[in-house]
Amino acid sequence: MAAVGAGEDLPIYYSYYDSPVKIVAAEDGTPQVWRVAMETGGWQRDDSILGELVFATAGEVSKRSAEEFVQDVERYRSDYLSGDGPIFALYETAAAVLDSARNERRRPTAREQTIVRGIRRRTFIMFEEALRSAGDPAADPDVGG
Repeated sequence: MAAVGAGEDLPIYYSYYDSPVKIVAAEDGTPQVWRVAMETGGWQRDDSILGELVFATAGEVSKRSAEEFVQDVERYRSDYLSGDGPIFALYETAAAVLDSARNERRRPTAREQTIVRGIRRRTFIMFEEALRSAGDPAADPDVGG
């Protein structure tokens, strides 16, 4: 595994101004930065923010666990993308669960949160597998798996 910054192994996951971002190792071991493209939900390379990610101490950049990253990616995709098919049907299901709690002016129950997390884990895998099949070089359905 490649290392970046203070010797951390890659991949490393971040929230960067509410955009999910990951640093992964290229075949030659150099770090590559990928962020979710708002228009497609695919991965867009953006090495220009590497220093900002690695040396951030607070503010709009925060390190995320693999599970948090998966949830962030799917929340982002469901907020910015629309379409037909099973992934979008699952996005609507998760939104309905959260909307129900919001409409009742309460926090989602532990069971509702578990349902939404499970849906998002599944849609992440489905979306990433579709991206991989389409040739997206940064697709990784195994994150957090």
